[in-house]
Amino acid sequence: MTDRHHLLVCGGTFAAVSDSGDISGVRGATSPSGLFVRDARHLSRWQLTVDGAVPETLTPVADGDTARCVLVPRGGRQEPPAHTLFREQAVVDGAFVESLRVTSNRPVPTTVRVAVTVDADFTDQFELRSDHRTYAKTGAVRFRRVLEDGVEFGYRRGEWRSCTRVTAEPAPDGVEETGTGARRLKWTLELEPHGSAELSLRVAARPHGAAQDPVVPASPAAANHQLLRLEGEFMEGIAFPTGWPELATACARGLSDLAALQVPATGPDGEELRVPAAGAPWFLTLLARDALLTSLFVLPYRPEPAAATLPALAATQATEVAANSVAQPGKIVHEVRHGELAHFGQVPYGRYYGSVDATPLFLVLLGAYVEQTGDTAMARRLEPHARAAIGWMLDHGGLTSRGYLVYRADQGGLANQNWKDSPGAICSADGSRPTGPVMAAGAQGYAYDALRRTAHLARTVWADEVYAALLEQAAADLRDRFQRDFWMDDQAFPALALDGEGNQVDALASDAGHLLWSGLLDKEYGELVGRRLLEEDFFSGWGVRTLAADQAAYHPMSYHRGSVWPHDNALITLGLARYGLHDEARTVAHALVDAATAAGHRLPEVLAGYGRDSHPEPVPYPHACVRESRSAATPLALLTAVGGA
Repeated sequence: MTDRHHLLVCGGTFAAVSDSGDISGVRGATSPSGLFVRDARHLSRWQLTVDGAVPETLTPVADGDTARCVLVPRGGRQEPPAHTLFREQAVVDGAFVESLRVTSNRPVPTTVRVAVTVDADFTDQFELRSDHRTYAKTGAVRFRRVLEDGVEFGYRRGEWRSCTRVTAEPAPDGVEETGTGARRLKWTLELEPHGSAELSLRVAARPHGAAQDPVVPASPAAANHQLLRLEGEFMEGIAFPTGWPELATACARGLSDLAALQVPATGPDGEELRVPAAGAPWFLTLLARDALLTSLFVLPYRPEPAAATLPALAATQATEVAANSVAQPGKIVHEVRHGELAHFGQVPYGRYYGSVDATPLFLVLLGAYVEQTGDTAMARRLEPHARAAIGWMLDHGGLTSRGYLVYRADQGGLANQNWKDSPGAICSADGSRPTGPVMAAGAQGYAYDALRRTAHLARTVWADEVYAALLEQAAADLRDRFQRDFWMDDQAFPALALDGEGNQVDALASDAGHLLWSGLLDKEYGELVGRRLLEEDFFSGWGVRTLAADQAAYHPMSYHRGSVWPHDNALITLGLARYGLHDEARTVAHALVDAATAAGHRLPEVLAGYGRDSHPEPVPYPHACVRESRSAATPLALLTAVGGA
């Protein structure tokens, strides 16, 4: 059985199925196998057998919102298959539905015995990560109950309750135990000569805290219709560029993915919202940095994600110090999780605040949203939250005491708390890591932009001239300090970070392009940086590498030390355009659109850093999210930066 999985995604639910539509429960190369809702696996087995054997895959599942495949009994050239199975699957929020049609290829009546082996282990996603950690679950109990038309699986641990209900039409002839905890649903189908029979299977997942069972569509076609309606609403009224069809197609593909990646959230007054999830499979939840950048990229075309993300993050803004979650008053949450391990505090991510840049990006989006839409009511409603976020930046964030936003490695969580958050991402050119507190360059750019945009709101909406002047002065001082402390004269380029002693962490990194986006650099410095990012060691032909290739720290397959990230390049492209480097911006934009075109018009989370001159097709990064909201929104950012040419 292949370990290649295909993702079906809708809202907070995804299914990872094999080429044959099965779920084995075995984790594959890029994703876990199963049906997942709110961080828990609600199907861990879903395996089809026909006449007691696993059928052969004739046409494997292809990428798409509906999984379709064709299966036949195993046999040889001299033994044509007695029947053919047509399998179709889809998901909606909290539900999975399958249609299985069995068609006889014989001119005489035929009996076919079909069985589907089903199980639900309710494993938390964090238990399936590559670190292979184990977690004690004292008092946990699983149970199964046979229904008239299927079987129900349940799980409880203390106050935690989850269940999965599997039903079928027609009802199975029997449900038998397997000795492993799984249950086998069985049918005996009597087929007329060249006749067909169809089974409809429905899975309703009820995660802990759900108020009611989900509505399960009658068929995969009905589920697909529901998703297409959402996609249509997301794309309605947007004019795609006519002079660059590849970019237009990438924009449409990205918006379609974003429609499927909207997950539930709650606002400050308890209102229900839909916000961009970070990505599937591992991050189908609210990650502030991802939702904020996604909302910024699509803001000129679709302001609704920003209008939902801002109050959702305001509702989760920290109000007190909590060391285990890295919370501090005014800080914007980094990650929100709903799983069992987060509920019982076995992982810190229920509400985790380990991000140095979510707070300034919250302010950047608020300012940009009000400027784009004229919705001053949002600025007035969120004024206390914005002031609290400024307060965090000046106080706990470090702007007043250290002159910069500062983070420290969190022993129970993230070592790095900027966008490059893998353990070795912040490094010197030789690969060595800084010690002590870290002041990452990109976060200072976000802080500068946040101060300026909030100053504008203070002056124009809140009528607080004194506060506006204070923030403008803080921004100007930050700009002066940054260019003094971060600029490396010998490289004509800013350092990636400062360490705890204020020494430059001298790797040449793509984060410098974020400084163009935020406008932190003087024009002369900005033009030097922009042109440097297009030199051969940085620019792969598919985009700008996270680390220039002529450094010892570079690795083309490293997550943050040589790979190419589409959203990183989107910020760079917007920054190049801001500094008038339009030819360079078009070069990066065309590279990204070419990469999208080579991958079915969808940009992945990250690409390997190999150069286009030696690798004429983009090389995928092996553990990338297949659908990622920032990458999905990247074509819209490119359209903003360079237009449709």
